[in-house]
Amino acid sequence: MSAVLEIMGFLLSLGGWLVLGSTLPNGYWKVSTLHGSVITTSTLYENLWKSCAEDSTGISNCKKFDSMLALPDYIQACRALMIASLVLGFLATMLSMFGLQCTNVGSTDEKTKGKIAVTGGSLFILSGVLALVTLSWYAARITAQFFDPLDGGTKYELGSALYIGWFGCLLDILGGAFLTCSCKQNKQVSYSNHRYDYSAAPTTGRIYKNPESLSSKVYV
Repeated sequence: MSAVLEIMGFLLSLGGWLVLGSTLPNGYWKVSTLHGSVITTSTLYENLWKSCAEDSTGISNCKKFDSMLALPDYIQACRALMIASLVLGFLATMLSMFGLQCTNVGSTDEKTKGKIAVTGGSLFILSGVLALVTLSWYAARITAQFFDPLDGGTKYELGSALYIGWFGCLLDILGGAFLTCSCKQNKQVSYSNHRYDYSAAPTTGRIYKNPESLSSKVYV
């Protein structure tokens, strides 16, 4: 059961990392809303790297953000957190492959493999948490701007990339938890397999029977 849980956790974590990787270049992190907007013939959408406009014919024109230092602080922080999340996910994938019981790569010691698997699972969880913080922070800024009555700029709604990213975070965290739990199960199984055989010590003396009581025995 632990091996199945371990493989399932690795596949879930790997799938979550790939989903997060596809979220980063996705252009639809936020999309302009039609609610209260005068311009209805074009749609504006942005991500962490560029801003695009799509007209009614489906033709899009995009412009990359010119200067990183001119961007808002939360955009710069979101970039750094997402990149760190993907790098941690890559390291976790490599470590988990070495720590799986079904692989013969690296050390074959079960204890060492268990430690490697736990490290990989922990990195997967950390990767998912960093991405979750990034996506939630970005979504909170969109929501705050949408409900701000003093903001006269373009109103945006949550884009599809955020929902895809949240799903990837869930897979990362769940898969990492499965990896760490599978190692604990391996330890419990290894402890239960230990058997201790006890044998009675041989007696070197003689046994004398008391003629008055046949059930009593004296050892000398």
